Amino acid sequence: MHKTVFKFLLFFLSLSLNLSAQDFSTLWQAHFSYNDIVDVVSGTNKIYAAAQNAVFEYDTLTEEIKTITTVEGLSGEQITTILYSEEFQYLVVGYETGLIEVYSETDNSVLSVVDILEKENITPDNKSINHFYEYDGLVYISTDYGISVYDLARLEFGDTYYIGGGGSQIIVNQVTILNDEIFAACSSGNGLKKADLNNPNLIDFSQWQTVIGGNFLKINTVDNLAYAIRANRAFFEITNTSFTQLFVLPFTPLDTEVNDNNLIISSINTVQVYNEAAQLIETYSNNDDFDTRFTSAAQVNDEIYIGTEKFGVLKTSNEAGLIYTEVKPNGPLMNEIFKLNAESEVVWASFGDYTTAFDPAPQRARGLSYLKDEVWHNIPFDSVFGARNLSQISVNPFNPNQVFVSSFQNGILEINDFQPTILYNQENSGLESLVVPNAPQVISVRVSASTFDDEGVLWTMTARAPNPLKSYDPNSGSWQGFDFSSIIEDELLGEFGFFDIAIDNNGTKWIGGYSNGLYAYNENLANPLKNLTSEEQNLPFPRVTALEIDNRNQLWIGTFSGLRVLFNTSGFFDDPNPTLNSIIILEDGIAQELLESQTITDIEADGSNNKWVATVDSGVFYFSPDGQNTIYHFTKDNSPLPSNSVTDISLDPNNGIVYIATIKGMLSFRAGGSKPEETLEDAFVYPNPVRPEYNVLGFNDLNDINKGIKISGLTENVNIKITDIEGNLVAEAQSNINLRSSSANYNFAIDGGTAVWNGKNLGNSIVRTGVYLIMISDLDSFETKVLKVLIVR
Repeated sequence: MHKTVFKFLLFFLSLSLNLSAQDFSTLWQAHFSYNDIVDVVSGTNKIYAAAQNAVFEYDTLTEEIKTITTVEGLSGEQITTILYSEEFQYLVVGYETGLIEVYSETDNSVLSVVDILEKENITPDNKSINHFYEYDGLVYISTDYGISVYDLARLEFGDTYYIGGGGSQIIVNQVTILNDEIFAACSSGNGLKKADLNNPNLIDFSQWQTVIGGNFLKINTVDNLAYAIRANRAFFEITNTSFTQLFVLPFTPLDTEVNDNNLIISSINTVQVYNEAAQLIETYSNNDDFDTRFTSAAQVNDEIYIGTEKFGVLKTSNEAGLIYTEVKPNGPLMNEIFKLNAESEVVWASFGDYTTAFDPAPQRARGLSYLKDEVWHNIPFDSVFGARNLSQISVNPFNPNQVFVSSFQNGILEINDFQPTILYNQENSGLESLVVPNAPQVISVRVSASTFDDEGVLWTMTARAPNPLKSYDPNSGSWQGFDFSSIIEDELLGEFGFFDIAIDNNGTKWIGGYSNGLYAYNENLANPLKNLTSEEQNLPFPRVTALEIDNRNQLWIGTFSGLRVLFNTSGFFDDPNPTLNSIIILEDGIAQELLESQTITDIEADGSNNKWVATVDSGVFYFSPDGQNTIYHFTKDNSPLPSNSVTDISLDPNNGIVYIATIKGMLSFRAGGSKPEETLEDAFVYPNPVRPEYNVLGFNDLNDINKGIKISGLTENVNIKITDIEGNLVAEAQSNINLRSSSANYNFAIDGGTAVWNGKNLGNSIVRTGVYLIMISDLDSFETKVLKVLIVR
């Protein structure tokens, strides 16, 4: 039986950015995956489950779920183990880097403990946190170098024990305490060790004695006995004076927990529950509905909660047997999102990828995810007709329910109404496989970059194909291929692949290649193909990784080593010696090239023509339209981003939300603004009325879109005047002049199709209670509209 329970709550971290004193805490939202569970622990009527780099709490009585992510203050690194302290109401999180974080349930704060992480006499490979054991207010930390002690009452470190021969560092997998003796299960032939807990000199390795040799994986105290498990699966009963092998487990344990005097042992496909006398009382295994690996388990009352690699946590009871219910927060299939598309009201995510040299190995047999109405839905791999390495996503602008996903192995997947309907390949479309001499049996249709033009035609790029540029008209079903042999003479080795494609207002297709730089193709010209590839043309590296046509029809170009702009796209084919432009900025009075030597993974222009730029190791930049001003620079250190390696960015044009995918998970940021509308017909103001409890009038920074009075549905070039009921001018703003991102700190500013007013008048004072008129004039079409807003103070 397969039942699913999804609860989704949003929690936010207080975040102070270096670029502004404004608090951006409510602007971030995490979109992590909770399918792959690392560890599960229990408390009173609750469980905590750690996914790869986030944790969730599940209330077993109310079935409510609360997430704890980078937005709440976690680091975003790979979690290895967790501990919940009932006494202190702390959740302790351990990482493979040696970092430890203490999350307080009482005030929702996160304390980062970096003592192990920064310890210089321990190599990074030996800092992994293997296990936590709480005893008498202290946490004994098992690591790859030994044992460290942390005081939960004082929130500070105590001693560290190196218990190998001669005081060497050895791997300790787990510790426990029995009758004032501390036992350590050690690897690498160091056996099971013990020492007197009251010995004041435990830092002396000679105070530790080896009880039994071999490699020990686990040890737990249950009532007045301890049970240890060796790597050969031998199960031992331990007292302070003796040890006895009771039996051999049928599996190698991955995790052990003690709940209600029961020992819970988890393996890849089985969870067994033993009582305090080491008698087996319950067994749980995976089934056809949940074909997955188990990782850990915990017990609350009569229910078992099993961590898995694919389904989050599975809940069952003694009576239910193998009837499982999924327990996890809503989220995408995986954290390793490769490509995004948020251009419609749905956010699509793919997980396929290929190497930076366009090698599809290893082949990724992964499905897709999409966010609709604030809920993630997942399309499993068995529904995509075997399409591997799914990557670029293109949504038909004339039919948002029709989506095309590139497969860098099997062609193009078409999805209609969220159901995969057909896989286009070399047999049923104009797509072509690569051709390997003397190996005709090798079939690989490697489609990467794709986009729609203004006519609703899909343009795609296929690597190592005779005609790499393809067009497909969904209305007529017709395919066309376009020859690139004038540049790519060797179709197999002349170009490895294509990163991106963008189409300008003249119908020119701009294409970023791996080997041959920037391609331009316009089928309406006599000589339709041209490229830039050299430093003499100011292309810093012939690998073009990202392209964006901005609102001025200028081409922004991201490369393997820097950023360039082509200002005159219309004259490119007529120019005998076209060159690209660098953006030169002043930094501390010194002229510098913007993003010099940075590897850029994506560029997006928003409704105000500001630029979002993703990088491979420096996070995300948000620039003014000309690149001269940095509005934001988000990194792992000053934002909830779990990694500085950003794979893709996509903007929702309707609400100004920016979706940012990193190698460790995705977040969204409410930047505000929106895409301009064609007319003012749907312009509106909100909140309306502005009530006294809406206590955000008078703030100085308009960048927090959660504050202020918003006017949405604006056209591209407007002037807005706000007057009181008597006609006195209160505030005024004009598109492309009064920008929210300006250092002028306007009280009223316009960002694309959205304006924000902080409620201050021309004298910089907060306005009084009353009705205010908002008069909007389109400066191009002369269309006008008048709105009213009531402010109550």
